[in-house]
Amino acid sequence: MSFLSNIFGKKEPKLPFDFSVFKTDMHSHLIPGIDDGSESLENSLEMIKEFASLGYTKLVTTPHIMSDYFKNSPETILPGLDKVKQALTENNINITLEAAAEYYLDEFFIQKIKEKNILSFGNNYVLFELPFMSEPPQLAETTFELQMAGFKPILAHPERYGYWHNNLEKLQEQKDKGVLLQINLLSVIGHYGPEVQKAAEKLIENNLFDLVGSDCHRIQHLEALKNATIKESILRKIEARAINATI
Repeated sequence: MSFLSNIFGKKEPKLPFDFSVFKTDMHSHLIPGIDDGSESLENSLEMIKEFASLGYTKLVTTPHIMSDYFKNSPETILPGLDKVKQALTENNINITLEAAAEYYLDEFFIQKIKEKNILSFGNNYVLFELPFMSEPPQLAETTFELQMAGFKPILAHPERYGYWHNNLEKLQEQKDKGVLLQINLLSVIGHYGPEVQKAAEKLIENNLFDLVGSDCHRIQHLEALKNATIKESILRKIEARAINATI
């Protein structure tokens, strides 16, 4: 065995997540019936109870806002949040739940920013995502408008944008402009496929990330995370960043 180890190198150990390190999850879809996440209040409670059992103490759930598909707004999200919070109280589930949104960078997002009709969380953080097929031409303008309006932009799951997989300079450029980068834990365990997993590991190894989140849509996502193991070196970098993150 030692002879083979000398030839091929020692295999890096894999370890499970210690979710209590994260404490807060800032990317999930837990309000029922308003996007592609939870389908019912029962689903929401099941997921939230699982978060609590894993050691999380706070959740910031972030329903999609897409003008052509998920036409959400504060008027649909906040009443949904209230219903879930009431159910948590009735079922004695002890966890803090807040809501913001995951904004899709489309032609209507800038207008929402200018009107300040935006759901932020923490210290005025705003989570937004990009199209998966190509980099939007208005990216720089949008992040500038967010910052001018007093918001702190967080780019959701940059490891999932294939057009940047071989262009880390683009992500460094975003960081240099003050955009925070949020990696999905599901990406790290290979849920979206090997290419996205490889991209996530590359970002982590190069310290091109600021936050991690579950992007949980259903109970199966939490079960996959709970049963997963990842490279120790990747895990340690994630844990260190999670411990130092302030949300």
